[in-house]
Amino acid sequence: MRLPARGATALVSIFATAQAASRAVATLPITDAGDAAAIPAWDVQSTAKITQDPAALSKAGFVLTTSTSWHHASVSRCTVMGCLLAAGVYNDSDLFYSENLATIDKTQFKVPWLYRSEFTLPAPHSNTNTTGAGSTHYLLETNGITSRADIYLNGHQVADKVTQSGAYGGHVYDVTAAVITGGSLSNNSNSSGNAIVVRAYPTNYLQDFGVGFVDWNPYPPDNGTGVWRDITVRQTGSVAIEAFRVTTNGTAGPVTVQATVRNLEKAATVSVLAEAVVSRDDGSATVSSTLPTTIQLAPGQATQVSLAVNVASPAVWWPRQWGEQPLYRAQLKVSTSSSITSASSLSDTATRSFGFRQVTATVSAADDILFSINGRPFQVLGGGYTSDMFLRWDAARFEAHALYTLDMGLNTIRLEGKMEQPELYAIADRLGLMVLPGWECCDKWEAWSYNDDLPAPTAIWSDADYATANASMRHEAAMQQSHPSILGFLVGSDYWPDDRATAIYQDALAAAGWQAPVVASAAKTGYSKALGPGGMKMPGPYDWVPPNYWYDITDAASVTDDARYGAAFGFGSEQGAGGGTPTLSSLQRFLSVTDLEDLWKAPNKGLYHMSTAASSFHNRSIFNTALWQRYGAPTSLDDYLLKTQMADYEATRAMFEGFTANWGKQGAVSTDFSSTARPATGVVYWMLNGAWPALHWALFDYYLHPAGAYYGVQAAVGRSENVVYDYVRRSVVLVNRSLNQTGVRTVRAELISAADGKVLANVTTDTKEKTLTTTPNSGRTVLSSIPGITTLTDVGLLRLTLLDGNVYSGKVISRNVYWLPAGGHVDTLNWDASSWYDTPVSTYTSLKSLSTLPVANVSVAVSQKEVNNSTSWEVHLENNSPTPAVFISLNLVDSASHDVVPVVWSDNYVTLFPHEALTVTVRALGPALGMAGSTEGAAVQVIGRNVAKATVNLK
Repeated sequence: MRLPARGATALVSIFATAQAASRAVATLPITDAGDAAAIPAWDVQSTAKITQDPAALSKAGFVLTTSTSWHHASVSRCTVMGCLLAAGVYNDSDLFYSENLATIDKTQFKVPWLYRSEFTLPAPHSNTNTTGAGSTHYLLETNGITSRADIYLNGHQVADKVTQSGAYGGHVYDVTAAVITGGSLSNNSNSSGNAIVVRAYPTNYLQDFGVGFVDWNPYPPDNGTGVWRDITVRQTGSVAIEAFRVTTNGTAGPVTVQATVRNLEKAATVSVLAEAVVSRDDGSATVSSTLPTTIQLAPGQATQVSLAVNVASPAVWWPRQWGEQPLYRAQLKVSTSSSITSASSLSDTATRSFGFRQVTATVSAADDILFSINGRPFQVLGGGYTSDMFLRWDAARFEAHALYTLDMGLNTIRLEGKMEQPELYAIADRLGLMVLPGWECCDKWEAWSYNDDLPAPTAIWSDADYATANASMRHEAAMQQSHPSILGFLVGSDYWPDDRATAIYQDALAAAGWQAPVVASAAKTGYSKALGPGGMKMPGPYDWVPPNYWYDITDAASVTDDARYGAAFGFGSEQGAGGGTPTLSSLQRFLSVTDLEDLWKAPNKGLYHMSTAASSFHNRSIFNTALWQRYGAPTSLDDYLLKTQMADYEATRAMFEGFTANWGKQGAVSTDFSSTARPATGVVYWMLNGAWPALHWALFDYYLHPAGAYYGVQAAVGRSENVVYDYVRRSVVLVNRSLNQTGVRTVRAELISAADGKVLANVTTDTKEKTLTTTPNSGRTVLSSIPGITTLTDVGLLRLTLLDGNVYSGKVISRNVYWLPAGGHVDTLNWDASSWYDTPVSTYTSLKSLSTLPVANVSVAVSQKEVNNSTSWEVHLENNSPTPAVFISLNLVDSASHDVVPVVWSDNYVTLFPHEALTVTVRALGPALGMAGSTEGAAVQVIGRNVAKATVNLK
């Protein structure tokens, strides 16, 4: 069933479209010890429609002999809404259009929903005894079901909603007595198939441990209820491996492989031999270690095994900005005989990827956290990642997110309660992207008596809730523990966990062999004594602030959080200028004509595609007020969108440049971080992406189309070395984010009139700094002033260029153009009136003359380039005018003029000085990622502030 036609409104019920289900039964590829496979597909329906007992439903063939209708989702994991989308009941093109999502009848999701699947299990190749030592066992493994669930298999209840509770509550159930294999009727059934039924109970974010979205966007109609992670079946022999973990001694050997091994037999004692094998991920350099003596395990007994494997001179894993990402693989095998190599005796295996790296953190006397990786101070530059609104997982899509993050020059994503799937961490490991996971705020996860911001009627934790939290932490810690991309874990977001929860979290993390920092919370509201201060601040802003906001620090060594809030010092765990306006091509996919008109004709109106109606961010009033004042009242939708892209670019660039400029102004930051100095140690932009098509809080839109906010970040940190403009001091800072790039550098500053291109200043560094040497992992002021800025009578354009070597022969390392108001003045901030989400502006600067610039004549030429079997394009731009060409946007499109996404440009939204030429490259990512319908593009569209629209064909 589809929603009403776009623009129409109606209450929609799923009951009208149920269809008879007759499905092919899947055979799970499980034949040997250690094999595991996920339930591959689900039939779903509401308990309001299905009245049969779940135990009866969980018998093979039941649905096929009834007329009851179910919705079939050919995916292994999906929330109720995700399943209905996969089944074609809804489609998100219509669902996300205008306010259609609000028309869904949410009452249908206030009752439990049933998930059902049938599958067969082949007869095992080995360990075929049905009783005694050496018999085959089957384990049912859950990885979290929202919010809680009863589970039935072949007429047996496996788990109830008390135990199977929480979105991250992963459990293992021995279902050997219930399963049927290869025609063997071990439970006296008349069928050789298996049927599983999950009754998922509705999620209430204030009462249950779900995966919520706070005020980021409207809640999904089902509140994320359902089997959102895989349920797997695993085969073992008599002995099973549990709590498998791999630890390293930092960047050196040996590797310690540990696990709990458990005798699953009820009446037999077994002998266990264990072996660990470590190798490079390409299979080379294999080393192993065997437990020197066998272990005797009584029926049901479990014990710990630990094996040390010496890896000589291991290859060290680094985040992408600093080096390579070599990965290793550790495998643990347990046998129930004296020979670990005997197939007939192998009982279980477990494999885990890991890397040799070390992450540490220090909190200064000023309560600022500094992370270090492999002993090097690491400035965190990241964005807040979110799952899809319906918790749908697409590995290629996430990889595109990760590649975008790295292309912008960011190095970290923060997961506030959006810890997704295991594949996320594997992709991050491979790409060198750091991940900072943690629990979410503002709902049941932070239901503490001292949480003054807790919405009613949130229930304070009960004993059962602590048990759920324990299972959740143990599961997530085990899933994440060995991944080198893990930067730490935030056990609290806006508030810290109480002492009892802190102890539970610490014990679970320690049991998992956790080797990364554990942070009390992402804010300075408080902390438990066991963890101490977290060192992160969360004072905002979350909405627009001017570029000078980040630099307005008189004395970074003594500034306090409540005096300059989110400015560029310390570690900002979530903050930003509220940018992220999509381009017209994306907006037209989810906004009606009326919605589009509201953007520029009703600047203070609440908008459905902003945050929720109860949020401080339901409208674009703060952003729009600044836009009208600084850039001038829009004359059309196109004019409005161009100005928003300029404002977004300006805002995101200033934020990240401010943090990199304040990363050790006098040189490299030291790991000795005990002083009261307050360098900018890290920042997480709020947010990286959106859970659905949104009008703010995203560095690229839901459809993966990057725009002004994205390229503002890329201009700030997309290159390992850069020169940036300090708006407050009118100075220039040289930033070096590498570990090893040194040598002679030249900084060039050129100032012209935006109106006519007249040169106002053309200076290089003074004599003693003309041949300055750059310092890795640092930021320092190299030009204390720029002639001509204070005497600007209207908007000027400042071009900063960093060259490798001297000014005459050096290669350009980075190039940045700023538009500055008359006199180089900055917006006047009313710091005393700051709220948790913004700092008001008392007086705005004016950039309005940018709307009346003379037209510039820009020529465009495109040539193809092949590198490593990958097609890219060089786009050569040349300004043939005596006036500048301002804010030129380039867009790769296909033959139907649709945006090609995902896509990476070496630079975009560029400004060319008179008669300046610039070559940029573009490459489509979709074909390499295997994304459906992807293309390498057919043409490049060109538009600018004072540049006419043009389209240049690629072929």
